[in-house]
Amino acid sequence: MALHPLRGRTAFQENANTEEMEVLRMNLAKVRIPEPTNRIYKQECCISFDTPKSEGGLFVDMNTFLAFGKDYVGWNFEKTGNPVYLHIKQTKKAIPEDRPLKKPTLLAIGVDGGFDNQEPEYDETYNIIILPDYATLPFPSVQLPEKVRLAVDAILIAEGAERKEQLASWTADKKQISEHALTLKQIENGVIVPPSGWKCAKCDKTENLWLNLSDGMILCGRKLWDGSGGNNHAIDHYNETHYPLAVKLGTITSDLEGADVFSYPEDESVTDPLLAEHLAFFGIDFSSLQKTEMTTAEKELDQNTNFDWNRIQESGQEVEPIYGPGYTGLVNLGNSCYLASTMQVVFSTHSFCSRYYKNQNLKMAFDNAPADPTVDLNMQLTKLANGLLSGKYSMPAVQNNDVDSSPNSKQEGIRPRMFKAVIAASHPEFSTMRQQDALEFFLHLIEQVERIHSGNPNLDPSRSFKFGIEERLQCPSGKVAYNKRHDYILSLNIPLDKATNKKELEEFQKLKAQKEAKGEKLSSEEIVRPRVPLSECLDSFSSPEDVQGFFSTALNTRTTAIKTAGLTSFPDYLVLHMRKFVMEAGWVPKKLDVYIDADDIIDISHMRSKGLQPGEELLPEDGPGGQEESTKVLANEDIVSQLAGMGFNHLHCQKAAINTSNVGVEEAMNWLLSHMDDPDIDAPIQKEAGNNDVDPSKIAMLVSFGFEEEVAKKALKASGGDIEKATDWIFNPPASSGPTDMDATSSSGPTTTTVDPTLPDGNGKYRLIGLVSHIGSNTQCGHYVAHVYKEGRWVIFNDDKVGVSKDPPKDMAYLYFYERIQT
Repeated sequence: MALHPLRGRTAFQENANTEEMEVLRMNLAKVRIPEPTNRIYKQECCISFDTPKSEGGLFVDMNTFLAFGKDYVGWNFEKTGNPVYLHIKQTKKAIPEDRPLKKPTLLAIGVDGGFDNQEPEYDETYNIIILPDYATLPFPSVQLPEKVRLAVDAILIAEGAERKEQLASWTADKKQISEHALTLKQIENGVIVPPSGWKCAKCDKTENLWLNLSDGMILCGRKLWDGSGGNNHAIDHYNETHYPLAVKLGTITSDLEGADVFSYPEDESVTDPLLAEHLAFFGIDFSSLQKTEMTTAEKELDQNTNFDWNRIQESGQEVEPIYGPGYTGLVNLGNSCYLASTMQVVFSTHSFCSRYYKNQNLKMAFDNAPADPTVDLNMQLTKLANGLLSGKYSMPAVQNNDVDSSPNSKQEGIRPRMFKAVIAASHPEFSTMRQQDALEFFLHLIEQVERIHSGNPNLDPSRSFKFGIEERLQCPSGKVAYNKRHDYILSLNIPLDKATNKKELEEFQKLKAQKEAKGEKLSSEEIVRPRVPLSECLDSFSSPEDVQGFFSTALNTRTTAIKTAGLTSFPDYLVLHMRKFVMEAGWVPKKLDVYIDADDIIDISHMRSKGLQPGEELLPEDGPGGQEESTKVLANEDIVSQLAGMGFNHLHCQKAAINTSNVGVEEAMNWLLSHMDDPDIDAPIQKEAGNNDVDPSKIAMLVSFGFEEEVAKKALKASGGDIEKATDWIFNPPASSGPTDMDATSSSGPTTTTVDPTLPDGNGKYRLIGLVSHIGSNTQCGHYVAHVYKEGRWVIFNDDKVGVSKDPPKDMAYLYFYERIQT
């Protein structure tokens, strides 16, 4: 007779305390058996970063299925009255020294088969705990009520809510059977494919070749963003013939499941269950073929596996680790470096540190939180602040049961899963595990923080970043107009014509031309990049510029106005965004390869807007046909600003945009280069553009790319309806595109002051305190790191690596954070 699975347990385990069992029975009404739709938290405390691995383990509320650390479960009992908890405790197993290194099999981080999957193994124990006296009953036990046993089994079997959110990442989806495989028609054209020596039928490519399974054509694959890959001949062939399936040559072996089959109509890698027959049709004996090429998924895995993270950590220098309050690393959740780098700098500011750490503790935030604190932004910001600033979780990682104290060592760190989930709830793109733009995330964070403090703006820490901008427009009549708005970032063009190393650049261009003529490549040491002072970028923001096609209500005609801009207030923290990213033809993002010479101390006092001055007369608010006329757009300002940022004359840039119908930067630049010597290049602009209506089909197209509908509408309006430039606008929003566009106002009457009493203000001297730097060709790939000036030294935050910075990349940052110097 088979033994009961619990036989052999100790007498203590089998004979639970009668009094404790009675207490449990009295509270059975508080125990729920979870439904499949319930979110079950069992990996992390909802108000701290305690886990089952923590010293006190984790307590799962058997009514709400929320989890709490040892120091916080009592708070939940006080708030809800729920007394019954499943206590989960994990104890690390000893790791054999000869344990083989696992190779990742999934494009994911922190999941089984993904990267960093060399996690130690743990023994897990369970107990039923009844508060307030912490009465303990072991699990499993046949003496437990059936309802409790069923509830615990369901909790343990269920996929944790934290895990579900993590698995909704960039894990490669399992390939599905193609709908075209079973009905594929193959053409009798006598094609026999040889076992080797393949070459594209339309070019000289001998790699990345695809065999069309309908007609046997061998053609090269798609051209990638970096210029590698093929020449698009396989996809061109599909567009001509609509033959649906192709297999990548070099991936076909006796294991046909490993072959890379692509379906063009379905636009994804698929499974072809009849692949053996389809290959035999062209004389291919797959049993004898050897693998010579990586599949698409393997290539993506290989690129990520071989990514040298040390290169972005200050050229691989050994960095002295730092531990303690304010020096806690953030574990990468899968391309979450944009979030980690931004939050490390944000929580280094006095405003956010005070609001969510010094002036509000975890107990206060939890008491004020709704029934589910995991969805409360205030609670999760407080949790994150305590995790980063308390020092509780800042400790060396343990490797093979020993503390890793070597240079470049990682921390145990914290995983900001719940914070990421709640901040992304109102932004579908941030809820994915794809790389995102740190600037866009910062603005989204600020917008959400401002929203939750709308009832009490005095507590709003986002106000420390908020400032006013005023634009002054003067037409030839001498009359002026003023436009005001609020913003959180100062977005700056980079005037390449102001580079301080022009002589070196000229010599570099000559060397480059010489080497290219010889077919030689430049070494990294030979490359010279423009160096532009940050002061020039600031000056370019406030310097006068011509505005062609401005409709003057005083003259009742279009004319050229002069625009200047200034700040109506100076924020506590000034965030400078360097517009390094542009969109090239074909919707290919490009990053300007340029250095910014940023000073530790800057003074922007000269950028203060003066407002309406004595003797100035405002333009009439309207004139005959003025309202209609003034809504017409002559030149796409995004195109103009990008061209001007490359050093071209602003008037010429506007002409280039107009004469190429605002198609794109590349077209405008080509026109400009071809018309520089035109006799009328400096003549006033007469041509008028059309209206700025938004085409619903274009909105739908941008939405299909993953952008929000409102953002798509706004971008298309700002870009004259051009999809490519609207995409560029989203990547590189102008200074007015932040979350506070709703604050924009126009002057409607005489005013002699621009002071806004609702905004922080002070002197114009600032000290550099933080950098967010980006490594990669565009914001949708690569890596972000943060550098923060703390306690008299620069500190690098590279995900879960925190250490003393030897050489902070002040000339390479994407975002600069300055703190106003108090006098």
